[in-house]
Amino acid sequence: MAPINLKELAKSEERIASGHRLCTGCGPAIMLRQLMLAAKDYNLAIANATCCVEISTVVYPYSSWKVSWYHNAFENAAAIASGVESAYKALKRRGAIGDDFRFIAIGGDGGTYDIGFQALSGMAERGHRVLYICYDNNAYMNTGIQRSGATPLGAWTTTSHAGEAKSGKQQTRKDLTQIMVAHGMPYVAQSAVGYWRDFMTKVQKALETDGPSFINVLAPCWRGWRFDTSQTLELGKVAVETATWPLFEVVNGNYKMTHTPRERRPVTDYLKIQGRFSHIMKPGQEELLAAWQKDVDDRWERLQKLISISQ
Repeated sequence: MAPINLKELAKSEERIASGHRLCTGCGPAIMLRQLMLAAKDYNLAIANATCCVEISTVVYPYSSWKVSWYHNAFENAAAIASGVESAYKALKRRGAIGDDFRFIAIGGDGGTYDIGFQALSGMAERGHRVLYICYDNNAYMNTGIQRSGATPLGAWTTTSHAGEAKSGKQQTRKDLTQIMVAHGMPYVAQSAVGYWRDFMTKVQKALETDGPSFINVLAPCWRGWRFDTSQTLELGKVAVETATWPLFEVVNGNYKMTHTPRERRPVTDYLKIQGRFSHIMKPGQEELLAAWQKDVDDRWERLQKLISISQ
């Protein structure tokens, strides 16, 4: 696969039109544009779960999409994409369709980690050639910033308040990327807004995979995370540099780091620039901070062992 040429990419047609209603500084909006540029050479059919991306890119009677696109319910993007892919294969066998297509399902962490997980698991188990992209902004942002299975320990959301009784969410986040690896998918990867080449390369690898693939993309949300809209890319980079969100891929069960920080920064560098964690940066929260760092350290150590085994 040829490296991505930025100059040539800049000349490409934008297949997600400007003028949508996604926020200034929106992490998923940045991810979406990069996705469509990475997939510029493919005919696409996209199933989009109800989420920030869906509700803001298609406001009747307008649409930003320049490819085949379908809005489905919150929980069934993977099921819809699986059905479309199956219909395509049947039509292809009968000679009723000649063009080659690639199939993508898109959902946020609420519609992927939680209420859409059953459909995603089924898609993986059945082996549909669909790329599922989860843009992880750590909560149900579209419906009011409620906590999800992706919300980190201690984070404030509208359903995990920070106050005298509790200090934000009481549980650590679900590790969905590793759960998808456990499904035996031929391609699974983790990326982050702020690392465009890493993400776009992974999209192209996934689209060339003969079978189901999954990419989990950390996509900061200024509204829910409480940071300035100019800091979106910085948040993605600091998440990687602190090992809060490592960049890696798993190809047929073999792990590989795609970016290794030169020197890991403490998780406080990540937490202190987000208002949703302001309460745990205050005196008296040392135990919670230590738990945060330990969770990151433990996950990093497990990942490095898996990479070592794969070498």
